[in-house]
Amino acid sequence: MERRNWQRTAAYVGLLAAVFAVAVAGSWQFGSTLDNAAYDFMFRRYQPPPWQTQSAILAIDESTLNSIPDGIYGIRGPMAEALQLVAAARPKAVAVDVILSEKRPDQAVNQALAQALCATPNLVLSADLIDDRRQWEDPQPEFKGCAKAVGHVHALPDEYDSRTRAIPLYKRVDPPGHDQRKAISLEVFALSRGEPIETDAFSSDVRVANTTIPLAGARFTNLKAGEARELRPMRVRFLPDGMSVPRVSLKALLDDHGLAKEFTGKVVFVGSTTTTTGDRLLTPVSPNIPIPGIQIHAEAFETMAQGLFINDVSYVWVFVTSLAIAAAIGAAFRYLPGWQAYAAGVLILIAAQTMPYVFFTHRYVFPFTTAASVAWLEFMAAAAYYHLVVRRNWLVEQSARARYQQAMHFVTHEMRTPLSAIQGSSELISRYALTEEKRKQIAQVINSESKRLAKMVEIFLNVERLSAGHMELKHEAIPVKQLVEICVERVRPLADRKHIRLTLEPVAEDLQLTGDRELMEYACYNLLTNAVKYSPQRTEVTAWVSKDAGHVRIAVRDQGIGMDQKEVKQIFQKFYRTKKAEESGEAGTGIGLSIVQQIVEQHGGQIEVTSQPGAGSCFTLVLPAAVSDAPAAPAAVPASPVATSAERH
Repeated sequence: MERRNWQRTAAYVGLLAAVFAVAVAGSWQFGSTLDNAAYDFMFRRYQPPPWQTQSAILAIDESTLNSIPDGIYGIRGPMAEALQLVAAARPKAVAVDVILSEKRPDQAVNQALAQALCATPNLVLSADLIDDRRQWEDPQPEFKGCAKAVGHVHALPDEYDSRTRAIPLYKRVDPPGHDQRKAISLEVFALSRGEPIETDAFSSDVRVANTTIPLAGARFTNLKAGEARELRPMRVRFLPDGMSVPRVSLKALLDDHGLAKEFTGKVVFVGSTTTTTGDRLLTPVSPNIPIPGIQIHAEAFETMAQGLFINDVSYVWVFVTSLAIAAAIGAAFRYLPGWQAYAAGVLILIAAQTMPYVFFTHRYVFPFTTAASVAWLEFMAAAAYYHLVVRRNWLVEQSARARYQQAMHFVTHEMRTPLSAIQGSSELISRYALTEEKRKQIAQVINSESKRLAKMVEIFLNVERLSAGHMELKHEAIPVKQLVEICVERVRPLADRKHIRLTLEPVAEDLQLTGDRELMEYACYNLLTNAVKYSPQRTEVTAWVSKDAGHVRIAVRDQGIGMDQKEVKQIFQKFYRTKKAEESGEAGTGIGLSIVQQIVEQHGGQIEVTSQPGAGSCFTLVLPAAVSDAPAAPAAVPASPVATSAERH
């Protein structure tokens, strides 16, 4: 029993391990889209405590462009004037997200802009990749010379939903190894702290002074073509609802110089906020309305300045945590009974699906798909296995109960006759003064019936053990002629009482079977007693033996009540009796032929039945003939028959 339980446990663990492997591999391979959707939902759902922003935006908005005759192409003059005002307010640093790469003919405007740029403290200018990402579009030399750094203005929009969740801190051109730029938000952050940007050649760490910027995992997003150019991605902690980076219109600043105080001591981002420039992107907090790129850069800076970094849980911890989920579900269904197992499984399911949100509130990203797929698939696999095991145990219990009931039927019916004989004989001895000769006769009856009863119990238990697979058949040579003759002689007294002629046709001496002699006698005897019991008086029952194609055929034919084909198909079902059999007045339980069938099938044979209502029946045992023809020792006919009277009907 312990070995079987261990085998079941090993199979259960193997099933859960296979499901775990499929869930983890599938989630890592195909789960990024769902992970991103869950990430965006958590971003909108969770509201962190507000903070004081350290940046501001000088916006080139619609009102600014409408006030300039040439629109965006005439922005250099107004921007030069605005930057003079910004520089006078003494900001910590200024990042300009306007590509100043074109040569303009108005030298006075260019000179004024260059002077303003050179006067701006800690200036960072922007560059863009052009020519299919093979060349940087840098500012004009007179402008670039005024800048402390030139940074890129690219984000990382997802390939499938176009939402920006991170920015690349570094970006390079093709082929690899050529010029690269840092993000303007990173450059301006370092300048505002007065510290250099440090990178580790052996890791992906980026450090500025005491600030280490954690980088997003490799599977945090689906990158567009050329993802090898997107280096060291950082998740952006976008501002929650109710917060925003202060924004001042460039036109409003020129109209009211007092607005410059908004930039004092802050990092200033200068860029377009209009819809006409096309520099707008979707984000987790703004999934349907694009926001200006300059705002994304400002919020990336805020992420660094506030230290509100969003960390990706390492693959190792994702694997270990998912394994713990699988183990918890497996243990629940292995050790808890009934509804408690399902209740515990549901609780673990809920915990697995809320766990990524709990991680997110602590600024950690745990892949939702991995946790959910492991939990759901393990729950379904464990529940299915649990259901099948419970059902199997229930069926075993039902089978055991049915076998017990059959045993009780057998005992009460088949053993009634010898018990009655023993009881009646013992009463005669105790009540009456009998002669010595009569007492001997009664003692012989008691002894004979006791042996008969013991033999019946032994045979029945052997059949039950065979059916349950707890006993191996004996393999002994059985002379067929002796077997059939013994059974016929046992049944003859019953046939004589009904005036039925019992005939055995000649049997060849050399026919042999291999198997359990007692069980085969039981099967043959039951066919003969059935034939006699359900045959009218003064009819004939015939038995004969033949051999063909390596099989021995033992047949019993009667002239009894017979059966139709529907009844023939059901005759071997336990407790089944035909209507005519019940009307015949013969007592029976309907288990005799089911036992005969079990015995024959255990010996590798089968039973053939032909019958017609009112014309009798013929039952034939078809059994493999013995391979060896060695003669077996003759068996003596017992003093009293093994009369079980197991019914056909």
